[in-house]
Amino acid sequence: MSTNLIFYTHPWSRGRTVRWMLEETGLPYQTELLDYGSTMKAPAYRAINPMGKVPAITHGGAVVTEVAAILLYLADLVPENKLAPPPGTPERGAYYRWIAFMAPLEALLTAKSSGALAKPEQAGYGTEADLLATLEGAVQGRTHLAGEHFSAADLFVAASIGFYLQFKLLEPKPAFVRFAQLHAQRPAAQRANAIDDAAAARLQAAQQQAG
Repeated sequence: MSTNLIFYTHPWSRGRTVRWMLEETGLPYQTELLDYGSTMKAPAYRAINPMGKVPAITHGGAVVTEVAAILLYLADLVPENKLAPPPGTPERGAYYRWIAFMAPLEALLTAKSSGALAKPEQAGYGTEADLLATLEGAVQGRTHLAGEHFSAADLFVAASIGFYLQFKLLEPKPAFVRFAQLHAQRPAAQRANAIDDAAAARLQAAQQQAG
């Protein structure tokens, strides 16, 4: 059975976070770029992700979708890189906590941008004030969220905050800006951005020629 690591993505998608993680692992991987509305919705890719969304990875017989799940999976492939704290430790608990915390954050910001905030007692994200205060408290004055080493939790939180700041979905509080910028300087993050920016430029040029 093949153990090739294949990464399915689009350069302007949540796949940018996974690209960063792949670069952190140092593992060899193959990239399959998909187009919205065409190859992303084609039967060949829906056999991998029936939702027709990116990112996804395949690795041997494993198929992993959803950014958080992919980050967790990749971190465990390279324990020597310390991208995940040891199991059974308080740091491991924090690691899981802050990776999972990005789900209610996204749900809150998506609901807010669409004008469809749910009642706090009905929403998994609770109140906006409580959620954002919790996130701010987590990153305030800290370099790492789970122990003394950079982990996938730092990557996911920094990438998410950076995305929301870029699109003005999150107030640019100093703690948020500092945490996002701090980790965006990592060599793996810069390599990943360069790869995706180049891919985006090629796609744009191809679309202009076709148009």
